[in-house]
Amino acid sequence: MTSGIHHVTLITAEVQANVDFYVGFLGLRLVKRTGGYEDARQLHLFYGDYAATPGSLITFLVWQGGSAGQPGAGQVSELALAIAPASIGYWVERALRHQVKVEGTGQEFGETVLRLRDPDGVAIKLVGVDLPALEMPQNDIEPEHQIRRIRGVTLLSDVQEETVGFLTTHFGFRAGKTEGTTQRLISDMGDSLDIRDAAGFWPGAPGAGTADHVAVRAFDAEEVHAVEHVLRQRNSSPTNLHDRNYFTSLYVREPGGTLIEMASDGPGFTLDEPLETLGTDLFVPPDAPEPEDIKAMLPQFGLPGLERVVYRDLIYDHRFFTPDAHNGTTIVLFHGTGGDETDLLPLAHRAAPHATLLGLRGRSIEDGTRRWFRGFGPMLFDQKDVRFEAGALDAFVAEARSAYGLDPSKLIGLGYSNGANFLAASMLLQPDLAIRKAVLLRPVPVLDEDVAADLVGVDVLIVIGETDVYRAKGEALAKLLTAAGANVALKAVSGGHVLTPQDASIIADWLAN
Repeated sequence: MTSGIHHVTLITAEVQANVDFYVGFLGLRLVKRTGGYEDARQLHLFYGDYAATPGSLITFLVWQGGSAGQPGAGQVSELALAIAPASIGYWVERALRHQVKVEGTGQEFGETVLRLRDPDGVAIKLVGVDLPALEMPQNDIEPEHQIRRIRGVTLLSDVQEETVGFLTTHFGFRAGKTEGTTQRLISDMGDSLDIRDAAGFWPGAPGAGTADHVAVRAFDAEEVHAVEHVLRQRNSSPTNLHDRNYFTSLYVREPGGTLIEMASDGPGFTLDEPLETLGTDLFVPPDAPEPEDIKAMLPQFGLPGLERVVYRDLIYDHRFFTPDAHNGTTIVLFHGTGGDETDLLPLAHRAAPHATLLGLRGRSIEDGTRRWFRGFGPMLFDQKDVRFEAGALDAFVAEARSAYGLDPSKLIGLGYSNGANFLAASMLLQPDLAIRKAVLLRPVPVLDEDVAADLVGVDVLIVIGETDVYRAKGEALAKLLTAAGANVALKAVSGGHVLTPQDASIIADWLAN
């Protein structure tokens, strides 16, 4: 059995800061970007050495804008990376230059340790230790100071002896030294699992800044299957086998609750990309439906030194999607009830593949459901809240134009259901709103008083469902906007209130004309 750490998987809430830290500061290579295998709409990034060697790999599930977790019992709590023993001072200075949080230096198991925090708060330890160095990419870090490989991870277990027994019995690690309440386990590769006694600790809570799992190495898929067979017979913890395309994986929880993966060394990340260009293309799992839709929903980022969106802290949480070839048009998206800023990205991208998309997130939450304004019941809307949020949208658009250099002559609004209702109301209440062209899908009028709005020069497409129970109200809104001076096109699709494939083609035709 080949023992050692294959990779460590953690969670981030901010993809750009994550890339800047692991590529820009630590000097690792981004070796793969994919949609997640459990959820293809979740971006999964892999960092490592130049050749994406097992033992160097650090991966992140991107929960963009997600909540922070809490490390605790049943989780990996620290990630240690090996550097040359003489490089501690270099990394202290580099951390200060890059404004990385430094928590000081110390000694652990006779090795000098520099403790840092990544942007999500993950505890990163740079450990001065003589481990064989893997080949890292060329960057601004002198070769003698570069990260060498993963040194190890710390697991918090409230049943320390059982955890130690499980990992040494099934995954080829052997007991090393004990320091305080921590038992070190050593692999054939020289990396380590430090099992810290966490009896009485609070249980870990998943979220940004925590680890999802640690993966240990297997030589090949045959070895993974053999271990799965033994564990299944043991029948103490459920096991799951998966083909992750780049490696075969077995998942099991050790007695203390930490998720352990066993991953084969092959076939590796050059399966679908040549070594020279690893990490440049975005892949989605082969069985994922509508891969182009998924790609539009995944958060974008730029590698250090390359163009990226620098997000501003504006009134509404928001997400950009910029196509490879964009035409200067920006479509602002307003999701329906219960949605978020990513919901309409696929539809808008199909309708306008060369437009930049700007998805917004509504601020009103009722009974756990996100909306754009409060309601008192079916077709009963909080008029003060509608007006307040319309003013907020007007301010947001003005701020976004300034912050992101948006061309007001090429701004288009696209809303669905509650988002369409809000966009229509905002255009009536804020006639100077910079959005002068709008697509309203399955809308209804929500204002209970006539508004003397001047919408001359405003173009609106309203798409209703032929069997939608709100069809008549959508038609009434079309008349209302027409009376205010807007140039309104009213179209119908077969179906009810839900979106259909027809919507994208209708929108595309209207935009083209």
